[in-house]
Amino acid sequence: MTRVLIIDDSSLTREFHSHILKDAGFACVTAADGMEGLEKATAEKFDIILTDINMQGMDGYEFIRRARQNPDYDEVPIIIISTEAKEGDKQKGFSAGANLYLVKPTDASRIVESMKMLLGTQ
Repeated sequence: MTRVLIIDDSSLTREFHSHILKDAGFACVTAADGMEGLEKATAEKFDIILTDINMQGMDGYEFIRRARQNPDYDEVPIIIISTEAKEGDKQKGFSAGANLYLVKPTDASRIVESMKMLLGTQ
């Protein structure tokens, strides 16, 4: 089963993403910020990661930069899902190492389709 790490400071968003992804056949683990996400990514192996940008402590950009330094995550797809919609925000995300940048609110089917595309399972 494909394992997904979901990082977002909103418990509602974490629950929403977990629900739709579990319904689509993914196994989900959640984290409330980048530091917790990094700890979980170090302790366990994930096949794909979804992260928000604006979080207390360690934001999504820093999480991605640090995750990409770990050989276990240099090729793992990372999707940013954020309310930040400016082109500069997207470029900063891609520069940090994100594979895809989606703007909230994002349709559930688009999230699942994007993940399957990046994983090569569609």
